[in-house]
Amino acid sequence: MLWFLILHILSLLVWTAAVLYVPILVVHTAQEQEHYHRLPTDIGSLARLVFTHVASPAAIIAIIAGTLVFVVGEKVTFWLFVKLTLVSLMTASHASMGLLITRLERNELRNLKTFSWILFVLTSSCIVAVVWVVLAKPAIPEAFPWRL
Repeated sequence: MLWFLILHILSLLVWTAAVLYVPILVVHTAQEQEHYHRLPTDIGSLARLVFTHVASPAAIIAIIAGTLVFVVGEKVTFWLFVKLTLVSLMTASHASMGLLITRLERNELRNLKTFSWILFVLTSSCIVAVVWVVLAKPAIPEAFPWRL
């Protein structure tokens, strides 16, 4: 189980770093496209490269390794469900970044910077919340309608 946990933490670090970098790359590339008529290369954007070759594989490894830690450890706690909910939000944010990259490459720059920063703040908030939940391991609230 320790190896799964180490793999989970390392891949989570790579995923979070890459997923925070993608909106910054989108904004930077959008600013460059406003100044230049055409990108100098035809390979796509650097944001797509980071998204498809770094962030997405790291996300898959982090989720699989985290699931294995959960299955092998056989622990069902309240904080774990809160963490899984936050990770689901991070995954939705990750998928939304793919849509931003598609809009960027289609040269649809209207509101792209705003959406990039919204996703950056949402993802950052989820990351901080996940770290807090994992470290604090809050107990189930008394007003909660059901027990685990």
